[in-house]
Amino acid sequence: MATYRGAIVDVDGTLVRGDNSLTGAADAVRTLRETGITPLFFSNNPTQPPEHYVERLATHDIDIDAVEVLTSALVTAEFLEDEHAGRDVFVVGETYLRELLERRGFGVRDDPDAADVLVASIDREFDYETLTEAFWALESGASFVGTDPDVTIPVHERLVPGSGAIINAIAGVAGRDPNHVLGKPSADAGRAALSHLDVSPEECLVVGDRLDTDVALGERIGATTVLVRSGVTTRGELAESDVTPDYVLDSVREIGEVLGD
Repeated sequence: MATYRGAIVDVDGTLVRGDNSLTGAADAVRTLRETGITPLFFSNNPTQPPEHYVERLATHDIDIDAVEVLTSALVTAEFLEDEHAGRDVFVVGETYLRELLERRGFGVRDDPDAADVLVASIDREFDYETLTEAFWALESGASFVGTDPDVTIPVHERLVPGSGAIINAIAGVAGRDPNHVLGKPSADAGRAALSHLDVSPEECLVVGDRLDTDVALGERIGATTVLVRSGVTTRGELAESDVTPDYVLDSVREIGEVLGD
């Protein structure tokens, strides 16, 4: 039997779906804790602070601490601190991301020509002017960093454009790919998650509903992967995917089957 000390757990589609609880999610988190496994709740949503997830999950009887939350915005901030500490950034993104980078000591500039780094993310006010300014930042030599690759995200039972859509729009007009895209399933995200948990890949589970982010992240870092079919992945997508989870569960409520294997 494998011994796990940490678990990287997705939120949307795994523990909750929109405003609704997923059956057994609270029990699953308790099961992890009771078996000595520290959970890290990892969301690719770059628009909300950890405290948002504490409050959101509390309404579903899932008690967590803010230090147990990792987001693509936090991974991006940590990456920039390592690679571009104190530099000037032009942010295509929302208020929380801008404020986070300001708190971390970056100069958040409104002038694209003054930026050392372009940080691109979901921006629900994204328009032609913003696209133009992002293009100018890259034309002026800025590095190109994206918070996460999610082209679409689920909102109220429908899909809407996510960070990946905006990153791709900027990449298209600039004729260049980003230097780095953070968030799941990037290697940077994997390293950040393992560091937060202080575990080795062999001691870690990755639990989520998406093959392209959650399971792919686990494969990249060498962790045990668990796909739950309570979210976006269909049976057909699973059958055709090059990404193969170690375990497939109908929902996270069955996590005990993995722990007892």
